[in-house]
Amino acid sequence: MNGLLIGRFQPFHLGHLEALRFALSKVDKLWIGLGSSNKPLQKNNPFSAEERKEMILSSIDDSIKNKIEIFFIPDFENHKKWVKHIDTIIPKFDIVFTNDEMTKHLYSKLETKVLPIPFTDRNILSGTNIRDLILKDQKWEELVPDGTKKFLNETNAKHRLKNL
Repeated sequence: MNGLLIGRFQPFHLGHLEALRFALSKVDKLWIGLGSSNKPLQKNNPFSAEERKEMILSSIDDSIKNKIEIFFIPDFENHKKWVKHIDTIIPKFDIVFTNDEMTKHLYSKLETKVLPIPFTDRNILSGTNIRDLILKDQKWEELVPDGTKKFLNETNAKHRLKNL
C-alpha cells in the first residue's frame, strides 16, 4: 500500500520526522509532496523545493530513504485543479496523511482514505516557530534533525530569513 504526505517543510523539523515515521508505519511506500514548490522565496517559504528535499534526505537514514520518494507539488488557486494535478505528478496512492482541513475535505470527497497525523509538541515544533527562533538567535538546533541543522547552518539561514 502507498501513502501520500504533503507538507511545506519550511524547514524540515523533528515533528515532520515523526510524521514521516508514523506514515511509514502504515504503508509500504510513502510519497512525500513538497507543497508550494512553485512559490518564490518569501518570509513564510524561505527554502526552495530542492533545498527542502535536501533537508529531508540529509535528515533520514537509508532504511527510510528506500521507502520514500519526494515530489514537487505546486500551489493552484483552484483546489479541484490542484488535486487533479497531484494525480498527474504522484504515482497511485491509497491513503493521504494530513492534518490540513482543506486537503482532508478534498480527498474525502474523492473517497480516498485520509488519516490524521499525531502532532508532536505542535507549539514548539512548527516551521514558523523555528524560523522565529533562528531570527532571534534563540535555541532552535534541538528542534531539527542533524541533516537540517547542518543545512541551515551552512546556508546561513538567519541571514536569508532577515533579508526576506
